[in-house]
Amino acid sequence: MTSPTKAEGSGPSAALDPELASKPEPVEAEKLEGRSPGQLMWHRFKRDRTGVISACVVIFFFAIAALAPVISQLYGKDPYTLYAQEPDYPFLLDDFAMPTGSFGGISGDFWFGVEPKLGRDVFTMLLYGMRTSLYMAVLVTVFSVLTGVVIGMVSGYFGGKVDYWLGRVTDFFLAFPQQLFFIAFMPVVTALFVSPTDETPVYLRAVAIILVMWFLGWMGMARLVRSSVLSLREREFVEAAKVSGASPTRIVRKEILPNIVTPILVQGTYMLPSSILSIAFLSYVGVGFVEPTPDWGRMFAIGSEIYEQDPMFMFFPGVAMVVFVLAFNLLGDSVRDAFDPKTGR
Repeated sequence: MTSPTKAEGSGPSAALDPELASKPEPVEAEKLEGRSPGQLMWHRFKRDRTGVISACVVIFFFAIAALAPVISQLYGKDPYTLYAQEPDYPFLLDDFAMPTGSFGGISGDFWFGVEPKLGRDVFTMLLYGMRTSLYMAVLVTVFSVLTGVVIGMVSGYFGGKVDYWLGRVTDFFLAFPQQLFFIAFMPVVTALFVSPTDETPVYLRAVAIILVMWFLGWMGMARLVRSSVLSLREREFVEAAKVSGASPTRIVRKEILPNIVTPILVQGTYMLPSSILSIAFLSYVGVGFVEPTPDWGRMFAIGSEIYEQDPMFMFFPGVAMVVFVLAFNLLGDSVRDAFDPKTGR
């Protein structure tokens, strides 16, 4: 009885067949793809839960601030109307001008209660106050970072007399007591453009705040950039660019700036919450935004006067500011760790 024929190419004969043995079995080669520094940073950042949560909180705050008019329209109220004087809400305030409801007048109509004395809606005041503080702080931070980067780069790269005089200018501005200077200089700035008998426009107050804070906010960034440039300008790749005939502008832009993005970005994330606190401080002491412009600092100023009778009025803006500042500081730590794993927590 004839045995069944084996399939061609199978069994031991296949191993002895030189023609079959010369054909390698198909093996999928593993693709080795290099990652850019940005991709590595993003990969490390995604694994940091604290950083991701902080980034989500920060994005949420900015989204809420940007959509404040839309939310206010859907909510049906605004931060300017004195609802205690409206016929639809006759019993919002008692005889002492305090909210009649519990917890500062919280109800289905007023989610965060009402403002004592005037009866404005606290929820929309918080939304628009957040909008004012956040976007003002962003402008101040951007201007301060740009100024500090330019001055720090020029000082660190050219050195010599340029570094000496720019360093003395930086030291001069650092000698100013910032908070006291804000209080003293803000009325001077507004008085230069507005008569004492006229009301200062809101846009002029905003411009004055930005100018004063920018004027005294760039020095830390300048010193940081200067020290980073000093450590880089003698490196081999910078010397090679000089030998090849590259201009100082090209060397700074192509060789030095990409290597100091990390400290600039990290320092910027620390500057923004500090700017928010400074803007709130100016309004708190009465030299920033005034009635009826919604602002975090003004809400704290009002709350400090009536906290014994209505502690809830300060609760919501206080929690919002603490959460945002904490989230942004944690985000700055996570960004620093993502760029430089050696400093990881």
